[in-house]
Amino acid sequence: MTRQYAELHRPQFHFTAAKNWLNDPNGLVFCDGVWHLFFQHNAQATVWGEMTWGHAISRDLLHWQQLEHALYPDAMGTMFSGSAVVDHDNTAGFGPGTLLAFYTAAGSQVSPAKPFTQCLAYSTDGGYQWTKFHDNPVVDWIEDDNRDPKVIWHAASKQWVMALYLADDRYALLVSTNAQRWRQIQEVVLANDTECPDFFPLPDESGVERWILWSASGRYLVGSFDGRKFEPLTPLQVSESGFNGYAAQTWSNAPDGRCVQISWMAGGLYPEMPFNQQLSIPVELKLKGTGASAVLTRQPVAELNALRGKALVHTNRRISPGKPFTADTKARLFDVSFTVSTGSSKALYVMVRGQTLAFDWAEANLNLVNGRPHKLGLAEQSVRLPTKPGCAAQLSCRLIVDLTSIEVFINDGEVSASFCYLPDAHTDPLVLYGSGDAQTLEHLALFELRSIFEQ
Repeated sequence: MTRQYAELHRPQFHFTAAKNWLNDPNGLVFCDGVWHLFFQHNAQATVWGEMTWGHAISRDLLHWQQLEHALYPDAMGTMFSGSAVVDHDNTAGFGPGTLLAFYTAAGSQVSPAKPFTQCLAYSTDGGYQWTKFHDNPVVDWIEDDNRDPKVIWHAASKQWVMALYLADDRYALLVSTNAQRWRQIQEVVLANDTECPDFFPLPDESGVERWILWSASGRYLVGSFDGRKFEPLTPLQVSESGFNGYAAQTWSNAPDGRCVQISWMAGGLYPEMPFNQQLSIPVELKLKGTGASAVLTRQPVAELNALRGKALVHTNRRISPGKPFTADTKARLFDVSFTVSTGSSKALYVMVRGQTLAFDWAEANLNLVNGRPHKLGLAEQSVRLPTKPGCAAQLSCRLIVDLTSIEVFINDGEVSASFCYLPDAHTDPLVLYGSGDAQTLEHLALFELRSIFEQ
């Protein structure tokens, strides 16, 4: 019998449930040195089904301990997605430092006569035991399957703010001073997206606080917020460009001003495994640029470096048809960064464990060959590269490779993309080869990674 967490397709440094189905990360909150991760979980089967909130904790964002489930279905419905915060000032009356969790009770999953509503639970022991509020729901049904409340504290206006998905591509902002009675202040459109809003502040490069309104497929607006209205400064932008990144959320109460995010890598395949689906590695978000030119960047959290082992470094390697670059490693897990000068070449192909990432310089696109877009179909079929089609350019790229996923970070996270894959036949885990004229691999650094399950 295969040891748990050592199964054939078990990710070795991404979070997976011990068994059965998971999807959206929920209730992300940092408290007393512990990162709490809750997640949509069907405790009964490896397919989507009756949703509970699973629960795991970590002190380093890498090594996770799965605990007893936190929230179970009740007469109001199954437990859909939501968020958690620390009530430092006792606004809700349960005591200073109480953790508050907001979730959707998906009533129509139990009875068509019961609509989706937003509910509250609280924990007075740092997030380990939860009690549902006696007077739920705290937000009555508004329309359709309104869901996925993301709550944050807005210090300037001394109130809680909830971002809530309504219907179509419309989202609402609501406010409350006690986390129990809410009123809607605004409706915002995030074109062509649905579900799982996030709402959080970040300083731009000039130090000015900006607010980001994020939707499930990684589309976002950067703007200002004064407690009464969110004013977008930018057009809708795309941060997560891969086939499989979905439903990302940021941790509340994160230390040292960090903005840390994790997402569901939707649509991965894990044939005949006791678990199904995985989360991404945690990433840290920052704003590049200022004002209307501000864009989000995403980078793997620094904690990932603790898994690094053997290192390989190469400089100034020419890649041309018939002359590929083959990394001297047999590792299945690795973290590789490279800088390439494209010259007048047509494409660069990066073969990872038999699957090919195609950097098409002529079209300025990136694709995972044979990649499988997730079932919701909202991710772009091609990732747009920050280069001009057919023009010579220099581009830096970092790939984080686990047994069933590749995460891509281009130009210091200006473009990022999540891909799920299953390995195909191969001799070497990493091979780079080109099409058209020669191009230069100016620098490549590969670190073999250890499993988080190694003793």
